[in-house]
Amino acid sequence: MMMPADQRIDGSSYLATDRPMPKDADYNRLGFSVNRSLLPKVNGWFECAQNWWFPPVCVLCGDDGEERRDLCRGCADDLPFVKVVCVQCGAPLPMPGTCGHCQRRAPAFDRTVAAFHYASPLDALIKRLKFNGELSLARLLGELMAERFGEFETDSPDVIVPVPLHVQRLKERGFNQALELARPIAERLGVPLAWRHVARIRATDPQADLPAKLRYRNIKGAFAVAPGFAARHVAIVDDVMTTGYTVNELAATLRRAGVATVSVWVCARAALGR
Repeated sequence: MMMPADQRIDGSSYLATDRPMPKDADYNRLGFSVNRSLLPKVNGWFECAQNWWFPPVCVLCGDDGEERRDLCRGCADDLPFVKVVCVQCGAPLPMPGTCGHCQRRAPAFDRTVAAFHYASPLDALIKRLKFNGELSLARLLGELMAERFGEFETDSPDVIVPVPLHVQRLKERGFNQALELARPIAERLGVPLAWRHVARIRATDPQADLPAKLRYRNIKGAFAVAPGFAARHVAIVDDVMTTGYTVNELAATLRRAGVATVSVWVCARAALGR
């Protein structure tokens, strides 16, 4: 489904703005000279000062964080990293390969890379981000996701598309957790973030509140792509994948818009029924 040209697409957090950022020429017009060669040094000084005044603290146990992150080594080792899964949908498997479900009915996306299983203590962090609004966790989780995706994704996507929220849900929550996770991933991997090009045009019930057999019908026809969107390979980013109906519907919508390859990048893969 294509988005009408005059319809606004907005999946941003409440902090976003439509006003374009000033370019170098704008600063020069104001009398400021932009020396980009100094930016890495300035950023490095700022980061050192930040770590000095606000040292990282583990978000799980409260001990000192490591590697400039709010996560200690012990808790990092306890995270439920994904190991052996279906290469297409990310479901756990006893050995590498494609699961029976994907063999019988292939999804609209080509592959799934999940950083973690939806299990303790990772599930608590996602809930704190999603329902408590602890947006600082989005950067931590997004950076961990980026490391994982950089290891397993051999074909870099042209753009990253976070699963959009309907405007009604966005107003209620104040931010889109998929977008906030996608920001550090895009920054870390150097892939453009195309969050304005896809919208959820129909308000749907939360998938987590529905039994599996109703989730497909609930999400059908929920997304639209903006006119003129063009990409060969798109990576969809979301927080949790359970049945896969949401990302599958978004992938099918992108396919109809001309996208050839669709990858799904999720923070956590949950077992059906969780």
